[in-house]
Amino acid sequence: MRLAFRVSYLGSRFYGSQIQASHRTVEGEVIAACQRLSLFSDWREAGFQFAGRTDRGVHACGQVAAFSTDAPERARTIINTQLPPDLWSTAYAEVAPEFHPRYDAKSRTYRYYFSKRPEDPDVMDRAAQHFLGSHDFSNFARVKDKNPVRNILAVHVGEEEGFVFLEVTAESFLWHQVRCMASALTLVGEKKADDCSIARLLEEAPKRPLQPAPAEGLILWDTDCGITWTPTPAEGQSGAFIDHLIRHFTLMEKVCRVLKASHR
Repeated sequence: MRLAFRVSYLGSRFYGSQIQASHRTVEGEVIAACQRLSLFSDWREAGFQFAGRTDRGVHACGQVAAFSTDAPERARTIINTQLPPDLWSTAYAEVAPEFHPRYDAKSRTYRYYFSKRPEDPDVMDRAAQHFLGSHDFSNFARVKDKNPVRNILAVHVGEEEGFVFLEVTAESFLWHQVRCMASALTLVGEKKADDCSIARLLEEAPKRPLQPAPAEGLILWDTDCGITWTPTPAEGQSGAFIDHLIRHFTLMEKVCRVLKASHR
């Protein structure tokens, strides 16, 4: 049976998603967990695939993995027991034997959280609308030998719990595209560029791409493969790990504020 899994991960401790022999990666950890559960022995023969790649430090709550196995019940019920605490499955689905999460994806959505609140998020949102539709993104990505034209289906700049974010949906993305889009919008939000600068960069001849924004703010939010998902049984270690990180960084925020106050 071929199964698809919706996968979440905290990317901070991964060297990207794509399997690499000498580094810890998301694919590598998922494959190792599947092999420990005897879901398959050879990941190539099992047709193991991810919907796409994420860079080092990028997170996900909507990645999609797929593989074929002769032990589907074991995969559905206990896969989370073998995954590390910074990587877990949230749902599964039975899919057609030919299902490929990358090529069958109808769209992908990313959300980028800005670490510093921009001066003018509203003008950033107006500027972001220039991205809608099909454009040449040569000035917003590392294109290499790829087609630089991408179709943006939806985009907006919003705010959540004190953090401004960029959310963008497209059929597909280029390498560093969302992070470069975030960089361009940061300049607009800080009033270092006007809201028409996006349109100019989309129309200008290719030059050196913008420096991408830091990876830590980027989340692969959703991959739409037209699947109806069934929740995967949760494994407590992931929730406990995230709770520990929240407490740790809340504590560090307090420590930093105390240290900053001591210099006044």
